Amino acid sequence: MNRILIFLIFLLISSISFGQKDSLLLGSRYADDQVYASISYTQFFDQPSVITKSNFSYGVSIGFLKDFILNKKGSVSFALGIGYGYDVFNHELKVEESNNETVFSTDNTITSNIFKAHNLELPIELRWRTSTSNKYDFWRIYGGVKFIYNTSNSFQYIDVNNMDFKYLNVSAYNKLQYGLTLSAGYDKFNMNIFYGLTPIFNDANIEGEKIETKVIKFGLILYLL
Repeated sequence: MNRILIFLIFLLISSISFGQKDSLLLGSRYADDQVYASISYTQFFDQPSVITKSNFSYGVSIGFLKDFILNKKGSVSFALGIGYGYDVFNHELKVEESNNETVFSTDNTITSNIFKAHNLELPIELRWRTSTSNKYDFWRIYGGVKFIYNTSNSFQYIDVNNMDFKYLNVSAYNKLQYGLTLSAGYDKFNMNIFYGLTPIFNDANIEGEKIETKVIKFGLILYLL
């Protein structure tokens, strides 16, 4: 995990200078290479019927997007990126691991139930903006898909006897996920949505019901040259 973070930090520092250079090319064609950082309010959806609530959860991410121009004006492009994401979910689903098998249940006596995930992010965007090579305050709409590879996860809860249980990298967790993304706004700060299309668990059931839980995020994303 530390090697991934060191690699991403090096990539971001290096890419800032290249991104600034590309964005200042003479003429109408230019590349809007960017470092991005986001913070989101996150929730599970498509939960099993026995799960009735989810508490406050959040996610943060940082990365770099390489811009490829599709028209002469430079207003349409697509971008490929790499980044790091960290999610914290305060949820109701009880997750345990026994003999390399994940067991799901509910327990109203649990006082704390936290799921944490460290992810490698690979965003792909189709972009439209009103910018030019000399205009940096502009409207934008960026839509696309984000692939997520989980590098580590943990499920931790505290029971009624104040005993702490923690399970790392549970076997049923879906390590490769993806979802739709949409960013829109003006200048650096923009609204951002992620809508997960894949369940976070593989072949998971609770009380005979299949678990199709997915992730949705609403938040702000900051784009920097």
